[in-house]
Amino acid sequence: MHLHILGICGTFMGSLALLARDLGHKVTGSDQNVYPPMSTQLENAGIELMQGYHREHLDPRPDLVIVGNAMVRGIDAVEYMLNEGIPYTSGPQFLAEHVLQGKHVLAVAGTHGKTTTTTMLAWVLEQAGLNPGFLIGGVPLGFSHSARLGGGQYFVVEADEYDSAFFDKRSKFVHYHPKTAILNNLEFDHADIFDDLAAIQKQFHHLVRTIPSEGKIIAPITESNIDDVLKKGCWTPVTRTALSPNNDAEIYAELIEADGSHFYVYQNQEKVGEVHWTMTGQHSVANALASIAAAKHVGIRIEQACEALSNFGGVKRRMELLDTINGIEVYDDFAHHPTAIATTLDGARKRLGKRRLWAVIEPRSNTMRMGAHKQNLAHATELADDVIWYQPEGLNWDLQPIVDASKNKSYVSHSLDEIIQHVVQDAHEGDAVIIMSNGGFGGLHQKLITALKNQ
Repeated sequence: MHLHILGICGTFMGSLALLARDLGHKVTGSDQNVYPPMSTQLENAGIELMQGYHREHLDPRPDLVIVGNAMVRGIDAVEYMLNEGIPYTSGPQFLAEHVLQGKHVLAVAGTHGKTTTTTMLAWVLEQAGLNPGFLIGGVPLGFSHSARLGGGQYFVVEADEYDSAFFDKRSKFVHYHPKTAILNNLEFDHADIFDDLAAIQKQFHHLVRTIPSEGKIIAPITESNIDDVLKKGCWTPVTRTALSPNNDAEIYAELIEADGSHFYVYQNQEKVGEVHWTMTGQHSVANALASIAAAKHVGIRIEQACEALSNFGGVKRRMELLDTINGIEVYDDFAHHPTAIATTLDGARKRLGKRRLWAVIEPRSNTMRMGAHKQNLAHATELADDVIWYQPEGLNWDLQPIVDASKNKSYVSHSLDEIIQHVVQDAHEGDAVIIMSNGGFGGLHQKLITALKNQ
C-alpha cells in the first residue's frame, strides 16, 4: 500500500513513517518545514520527502493519506484529498489500528518529559531483553531510529495530549488504550487548542477511562493537577513516585548528588537500586522513577532497571552537547514551556556550578507564540547569567517586558546574526550556551559553532 503522510517531519509523524515503512508499505511525505534531525533520519530510511503541501504530491494517487494535526482546511493538498475522495486517517488512528492491536501498550503522558521518559522506558525494556516496539517523538541516542515495530508483546509509545487531526479533535493518546500508563505531570499548555487547564484534564480523564483494571497508572505524589483527574474516577491501581523519602510513595529517590546525576531508589522504604548516569536535573530523576515503576509492572526488577538507566544515552535535543569550542560548550535543548526551561536551567546550574550559563531562546511553540506563558518567562530563566530572546517576524507580542522583568542580563535580538555576534564577542572559556527551541531555529546551532571556530 502507498501511504502519503502530510506533516511527515513532525516528531510523531516522522516516527510513524518509519513504522509504516517497516510494515511493508511504500511511504512518501510532505512538510512545510523539512529540517534535521527528523528529515535526516527519514531520508536515510529511504523515505521520499517533498517541500510544501501541494496537490501534485498526491499524484500518483496514494492508497491512504495520513493527515498530521498541523493540517487545516484550505491547504491545497487537503482540499485535493477531500475533493478526490482519497481515503485518509489520522496518525494516532493508523498507529492504533495497524501497530498497537494485540500489544501490551505502555504509554507515557504529561506536559513535560514525554520524549525522554519514553526513551528511558524503551531502553530499560530493551536491556531486559524484551525487544519492545516503540514510537518516540524525538531521536533517541541509544537506538538507531525513533520508532520500530519490535519483536515482543510490548510497545512503548509517547502519548501526546495534542489533538489528532482537523477532523478528530480528541487527544492523540485516547486512541492508544494502554495497559501501563505514566502520567508524569500536568500543566496548562497548547493554548491554541485548549481553553484552560480543565479542558486538558478532561482529555487526560478520557485516557484514564481506557486503562484496564488489571493495568497500572504511575503518577508523582506531588502532582495535584493529576490528582484532580483521578478524582473524576479511576478504575486502575496507581503507583506513586516521589523525589525524596515519602511514606505515601511506593517508589522514591534519595539524591546523592544535587544535580540528579547520582541517586538511590527505594521501594516501600527499602533501598533497592542505584542510578549513576550522565543525566542532570530533578526532572530527569522524576522521569527515571516513572520508567522504573512502569518497567516493574511488566516484570523487570527495580535493580535491573536502575542498572539499565545507569547506561542510558539520552535523547537528541535534550541538553545535547553539540560541541566545545575554545572551552565554550554549546548545547541543544527542546525546552519550550516555562517549567521545562526552568528545570533544564536548574539541572545545568547544579552541574556547572558558578560557570557562566547562557540561554538563547526561540519562543516557537504555538502556546509561546500566543504569549500564554509570557508572565512566567522571566522567572523561568533566572538561573541563567545571560539570556537572549529571539523575536522572530510574526511574533505578535513584544519580548522586551520579559527583559525588563529579568534580574539577570537579558536581551532581545531580531536576527540570528545579531545573536551570533553577541555570543561570539562576549562568551569566554568555561561558558555554556544552551540553545532552546522546539524547531530548527534557522540553523542557529551550527552557525554559532562555525562562528566560534572562526573567531
